[in-house]
Amino acid sequence: MSSVYTRSKEFTRSRKSQSDSPPASPSPTAKTLRHERLSRLESGGSNPATSDSYSDRPSARARREAREARLASLTSRVEEDSNRDYKKLYESALTENQKLKTKLQEAQLELADVKSKLEKMAQQKQEKTSDRSSMLEMEKRERRALERKMSEMEEEMKVLTELKSDNQRLKDENGALIRVISKLSK
Repeated sequence: MSSVYTRSKEFTRSRKSQSDSPPASPSPTAKTLRHERLSRLESGGSNPATSDSYSDRPSARARREAREARLASLTSRVEEDSNRDYKKLYESALTENQKLKTKLQEAQLELADVKSKLEKMAQQKQEKTSDRSSMLEMEKRERRALERKMSEMEEEMKVLTELKSDNQRLKDENGALIRVISKLSK
C-alpha cells in the first residue's frame, strides 16, 4: 500500500510539473516505458499463457479504478488547498492595496495642504517685499525732499548771514552819517 501511495505521490508531482511546464517532447525513459507496454500488449495477444491474466483483469481494473479514485481525490485536495491559498493571498493583497490606497490619499491630501501653505507663505513674502520696496521708495522720496529742504535752508542761511552783515554795515554807516550831520549842524 505504501508503495502505491508513493507512486501516486510521484505521479501527481510529475503530473503537476507537466501541467506547469510547456509541452515538450517525451523523455527517453517515457519512450522506453511506452515501448515496453506495447511489446507486452503485442506479446500478450499471441501468448496462450497470458489467458490466465484475462481472469485477473476485473481485479486489476478494480485496482486501477481505486488508484485513479485516490489520485483524483488527492489532486482535488491539492487543487482546493492551492485555491484556498490563492484566495487567502488575493484577500491579503486586496486589503494591503486598500491600506496603501488610503495612505496614498492621505499623503496626497497632506501634499495639497503643504502646497497651499507654501503658496500662502510665498504670497505673504511677496507682499512683504512689495510693501518693503514701496516703503523704501517712500523713504527715499522723503529723504530727497529733506535733503532739498536742507540745501534750501543752507542757502537761506548764507543769504541771512550776508543780509545781517549788510545790515550791520548799513547801521554802522548810518551811525557815522548821523555823527557827521550832527557835527555839521552844530
